[in-house]
Amino acid sequence: MAIVEAAEERTVELPVVAPGDSREDRFRGDIQALRAIAVMAVVLTHLWPGRFAGGYVGVDVFFVISGFLITAHLGRELVRDGRVRLGRFYARRVRRLLPAAFAVILCSLAGAYFLMPYPRWLDNAQELLASALYAENWVLAAKSVDYSAMSDAATLAQHYWSLAVEEQFYLVWPLLLMALFALRKRPACVAGIAVVGAASLAYSAYFTAVEKSQAYFVTPVRVWEFAVGALIASATTRTVLPKVASGLLAGLGLAMILGSVFLFDHTTEFPGVMALIPVLGTGLVILARWESRFWAFPPAQFLGRISYSLYLWHWPLLLLAPFAFKENVDGGVLSFTQRCAVLVVAVVLAHVSKVMVEDRGRTLPLFRGGSGFTFLGMAAGMVAIALVSTGLSWTYDRHVAQAEANLRNEAIRPCYGAAALAPGANCADPFGPAKTVDMGEPNAYFKLASGCTQTSGNTSAHMVRTDRVCDYSKGAPNPTVVWVVGDSHAQQWEAALVDLASANKWILKGAYLDACPFAKVKVKDDQPCMDWGASMVDTVRKDHPAYVFTSAYARIENVDDGSGRPKSDQFAEGFQAYWKPLAAAGSEVVVLGDPPLNDQVRPVGCVADYARDPEMACARPRAAAQPADPLRAAADAAHDPKIKYVDLTDYFCDQRQCYAAVGDVAVYFDVHHLNYVYSRTLRPMLADAVGIPNH
Repeated sequence: MAIVEAAEERTVELPVVAPGDSREDRFRGDIQALRAIAVMAVVLTHLWPGRFAGGYVGVDVFFVISGFLITAHLGRELVRDGRVRLGRFYARRVRRLLPAAFAVILCSLAGAYFLMPYPRWLDNAQELLASALYAENWVLAAKSVDYSAMSDAATLAQHYWSLAVEEQFYLVWPLLLMALFALRKRPACVAGIAVVGAASLAYSAYFTAVEKSQAYFVTPVRVWEFAVGALIASATTRTVLPKVASGLLAGLGLAMILGSVFLFDHTTEFPGVMALIPVLGTGLVILARWESRFWAFPPAQFLGRISYSLYLWHWPLLLLAPFAFKENVDGGVLSFTQRCAVLVVAVVLAHVSKVMVEDRGRTLPLFRGGSGFTFLGMAAGMVAIALVSTGLSWTYDRHVAQAEANLRNEAIRPCYGAAALAPGANCADPFGPAKTVDMGEPNAYFKLASGCTQTSGNTSAHMVRTDRVCDYSKGAPNPTVVWVVGDSHAQQWEAALVDLASANKWILKGAYLDACPFAKVKVKDDQPCMDWGASMVDTVRKDHPAYVFTSAYARIENVDDGSGRPKSDQFAEGFQAYWKPLAAAGSEVVVLGDPPLNDQVRPVGCVADYARDPEMACARPRAAAQPADPLRAAADAAHDPKIKYVDLTDYFCDQRQCYAAVGDVAVYFDVHHLNYVYSRTLRPMLADAVGIPNH
């Protein structure tokens, strides 16, 4: 959510005239107050997401303001000079925006190193570098991060996505205006902007409907918001509305913005068509030019002045605060007082940054030599950030290598991992600190084991199929074939099954489709899922496997066939539609009960963040962490001895609580998948439950 103040070097002098109007710029208190409203909406939704769930619309307010201001400025330059001096324009943007942005990035890199556990370093280093290159929005779109729900471990750079969108807008918009100006007719220019905006709005509505997470970040989806401001700057005149009319117009616009803040939440289909409400509301306020003491409220003007710096600072401070307050944070959640402290510190730092970095940054001696020196300074800043972020990544890799060595040494202990909860184990501290809280990709549930080969391919715009073959038969005639099939929650069991396959000389085959349960049910983009599932039934059955292992994230995945039946009934019917043909063909279908929930009940990365005492900070009641599993209900309802449900909950929980660290091992790799290492330690328990030799 960006807050780029797209004003000229006189940041309090805001353009209020349309292109071609020769009147001098004058101060716009209403726009300054709009900035204050927008930045506080963003900050408050991050600090108190439950109370200001729709505060993310603040970024849309800023996009409209930027479109208005930049278009007004460029329009006057085009009318006056017949062209835009692109080098000078881009240099002004660099001087205006980059000193503060780079300063916060460097401070964030330092904060990550000194305050965050090392598993958080790599993502932060990579995304902070992407932010310095103004590509963070595309990085987040590629990762399909759900920013509003904040289900993934956020990085200190995540808020830079909107700064990237604005910079990309600044690169292209002057070129478009120059092309339209060549037509020499103002109506044609206005029509051109309107066409671009309409096309972007149509794409926004479409892309938000089919892929909301990615749509939030990509630039073409947001162009129409800038275009609304641009239309106001290019199509309106300096005609002043009657005071009552302008007041009503501004009041309506303000109501639309604030209504969005309080009524929208992470379930709103946004940006899309719903973004019209705050965007048009902002346009109405700008268009009204309402002159009122309301806008002159000193705190609002102050917050408007520091809005850019406040936006830059508040997010890393909020993410670093739990680590700074670690001894006084309850379960990773900041108290009301601590959140207020973050807000106060952010405002103070923003004011200092505005005066010492933003304002002085535009007059640095390096920049006085002209645009070329400005771009040289920009390149030097990017190189400095690249060096620091690369150093942090290298340090992370060193920690990972050491962690791998430690795991090899620890794995031989009798109380290691799930063995700590085995009957009669009598381990001294089964829920104590993990020796290695995380080590990134080497610990990933999707790690390709030795002896396995993989082929992958996209089945749609957002789903990835993974097929694997692990041949441990050593050329034996008629080897036992075993399949694992399902979504990523089936794949997370592969680590234990690979070891069993190796010990029993199986050929282990795996087929996984992310977010698609192996069931004849309607989920999002259900046709690719159902086509894949139906084809896998035939493929697996023809292989005559001895065992077919499967699992699913059924407690969380949404299914809806339109019948109104309970989700559990739909799953039971859908699972059995695939399981029974396999059982009838002679395979034993082993349904692996889903492990206890993680991100639904505890902070993401809890074990890493509270490495000294994960039992106290991360344990959660068993009833909450392990609710009823549709997999069990479906297996019980099948009434087929060849369909067996395996429940290993007792190796994650005791009778009261479920844990995120067991036997000195972190249980989870990410928000809801098992750690590869912990999955491997479940091998003997799985073998015993199924009746498989565990050599």
